Amino acid sequence: MFYVSMFFQYASQYLKTRLTYRIDTVIEILSDLLFQAVNLIFILIVFDHTASLGGWNREEIIFIYGFFLVPYALFSSFFNIWDFNERYIVRGEMDRVLTRPVHSLFQIIMERMELESLFGVITGLVIMGYAATELGLTFAWYDVLIFISMVLGGAFIYAGIFISIATIGFWSDSRTDIMPMMYNIGNYGRYPVNIYHKVIRFVLTWILPFAFVGVYPAAYFLNREEWYGYAFLTPVMGIVFFSISYLLWNAGVKRYRGAGN
Repeated sequence: MFYVSMFFQYASQYLKTRLTYRIDTVIEILSDLLFQAVNLIFILIVFDHTASLGGWNREEIIFIYGFFLVPYALFSSFFNIWDFNERYIVRGEMDRVLTRPVHSLFQIIMERMELESLFGVITGLVIMGYAATELGLTFAWYDVLIFISMVLGGAFIYAGIFISIATIGFWSDSRTDIMPMMYNIGNYGRYPVNIYHKVIRFVLTWILPFAFVGVYPAAYFLNREEWYGYAFLTPVMGIVFFSISYLLWNAGVKRYRGAGN
């Protein structure tokens, strides 16, 4: 309950800050929506030249993209730590974090939250709704619970991967370009993995499991029974990768010796 209370206090302060600069907040939301629209237009352009992609039609690809946006929005809202190395290690702000009686990872997640990214959840649901209507999909009441568990699993997979990368800063305080590269690799999870080479499929499934953020869980709702096994692994993969990142983080904090000059 202590951490729940702290979350709402952080969220309240964040909203007060963002509402002070309303125009900036609106522009940022519109920029995110424009970026998502560009990705959707890209899919539409691709299907102007082909009827299917790896056995998936246009509406199915659109549904997968819409699903992907939901866990990605949660990740972008609460695990925005792409600049951890430069801000907290190189500039020494980690020293300030460690003086407080709250877990360091929780503090950094709260300090870097961007709640306006949650609008991506609405966008994703709208896109999924459109595609589901076009495909004539029907859902059972328990699909809501399955959807929530898979969305959380996908968000934790993303979080686990990027937190693990951030922990490199505890062992090496030099700036790296791994984060941007990993963001680019993560985009492959928006599309069916069977369109890639088998090596890439293996990486996207077991090494950097971005496929569990998009295509695998979405396949369940698209009634692709051959993918059900992977779909139901999504929450498990989320727990595994986030747990690994948590252990790496704690190990890194123990190694951290403070900022020097």
